[in-house]
Order: sequence, then C-alpha cells, then structure tokens
Amino acid sequence: MGRTIAVLGYGIQGRAWALNMRDSKLRVIVGVRPGKSFDLAKQEGFEVYSVADAVRRADVIAVLLPDMVQPSVWREEIEPNLKPGATVIFAHGFNIRFGLIKPPANVDVVLIAPKAPGRAVRDEFVKGWGVPALVAVHQDYTGNALKTALAIAKANGFTRVGVIETTFAEETETDLIGEQTVLVGGLMELIRKGFETMVELGYQPEVAYFEVLNEAKLIMDLIWEKGLTGMLLGVSETARYGGLTVGPQVINDDVKKRMKEAAERVRSGEFAKEWVEEYSRGAPRLKELLSSIEKHQIEIVGSELRRMMRG
Repeated sequence: MGRTIAVLGYGIQGRAWALNMRDSKLRVIVGVRPGKSFDLAKQEGFEVYSVADAVRRADVIAVLLPDMVQPSVWREEIEPNLKPGATVIFAHGFNIRFGLIKPPANVDVVLIAPKAPGRAVRDEFVKGWGVPALVAVHQDYTGNALKTALAIAKANGFTRVGVIETTFAEETETDLIGEQTVLVGGLMELIRKGFETMVELGYQPEVAYFEVLNEAKLIMDLIWEKGLTGMLLGVSETARYGGLTVGPQVINDDVKKRMKEAAERVRSGEFAKEWVEEYSRGAPRLKELLSSIEKHQIEIVGSELRRMMRG
C-alpha cells in the first residue's frame, strides 16, 4: 500500500486491526492517550504517539475509539491535523449517520465494520481465515476511497470470508436495531422472562438457569453452524414440534410490532439523541439498569453454577 496507517485506540478492536495490518506488511502506527493501552502498544512493538501526532503522520486513519468518545477527540485532535486527501476509516457509522462528526470535504471517509468482536478479528486472522465485514463509502474525495477500504479490509482478513458493500446509514441502523431487539435486549429479556416464569411456577432456580440460559448457547451454536432448519433437525421431535407450535404464540406479531416501533426510534434519530444526552449526564440510567441485572436472581444463581462447572 505504501502509506502510513494510524490506528486510533488500542482496545480490543484497535489492537486486532493494528496487529493484523502489521502482519500483512503495512506500515502501522498507533495513536492513543497515555495509560495502559499506550504502554501495551509500545510493548508490542508499535510506534506510539498522541492522537494528534499520529493523525499528522498518517495517510490513513482508523478511528477505533468508543462511539461516545469520538466526537470530542475528532474536534480537538483529529480534524485539525488531517492531511488533504487522507482516508478516515470508521468501524461503526454512528457518528457520521447522526451528524455528530462532520468531516471536511477534502478527505475520503469510509466504513469497514467487522461483524465480530475484536478478539475474533484477531483470532481468525491468525488461523489464516477472517470474519465477514461491511464496507461503505461516505465521501470519495480522491476517487480511490473504495479501493483503499478494500485494501484495509484485505489486510485484516475480512475479504477471505467476504465483504458486503453497504451505506453508513444501513450499517448503523441495522446494527442498533439488531442489538436492541434481538442480540442484546431481546435475547436477554427472553432468557430473563423465561427464568422468572419457571421460578414463579415453583421450579428450582438452578434447573431453570440450565434450561433457559445454559442450553441457549447450545441452540445458538446449532443455528450458527446449520441455520434454523439445521437446528430443528438437530433437536428431538418433541422439541421441534413444541418450538414450532408454541414459539410463534409467545414471540408473536405484537412483539414484531414493538420491534418496528423500536426500529423507527433508531431511524428517526430519537434513540441517538436519547443516548447522547444520557452519556453527557454520566449515564446514570445505564448504571442503574446494569445494577438491576447484576442483582437479578438469574445472575446470582448463574455465577455460582458457572464457578462450580469450572471446577
């Protein structure tokens, strides 16, 4: 590639990208504030600079900082130091989609969003494989924005599996909708309500935990490996019939209607506005909600059972 790439942030995702691209023979530097991440990047052999210095030295800048940290760092350290014609990469489109970051017109702005946590991004690369990713172009100042994005995706192993071209809006909205209605919010509440139902009917909490939480991983593994039909063919006929007949009565069209309402809050920007305001107050509601989960019986029982199973 012949250009200097600055990875901003050396958390799980930033570390994975930096190591992968260095292994792919690209010139990588790291921009991070003093602290544990700064020290770790140094120990692992990278040239480490302040964010501002890294941006000044780089032709390609991968912004791998937390969503809510990005706008202030952008204003103070990134934008004032961008070279004309530089490429700015985001791994999630949140701040561009909702207008919290507005890049100058003389840079390329692209999205490379791996569909896996940072640990998997690194582990699969080391195995000689990769994880899938989404790629998008928001701004193509040089005419080479997509070409650069694909080169960086290739250096991280994403193209070994496949990349899908999308838009910042589609990636951001589907990511938030999926997290809220299925992957985090929906799945967690389904498990919790199933546990509460069994315990309220008089069943042992430990038995309920194994049924609704522990076995959920085994079912998801089957779905991930073989799809919905493959999962159904991998369980008993009794489970198959019960699941197909009762499941739609529990997770019904009323649930789908509420999912669409949640999706509209994302698409309208209402959720983003709420989250930005919550974060600006120090996230008191988030802390309260997290505390209530930590105190829930399923977590107390599960902590003990997981400890016992580890030996």
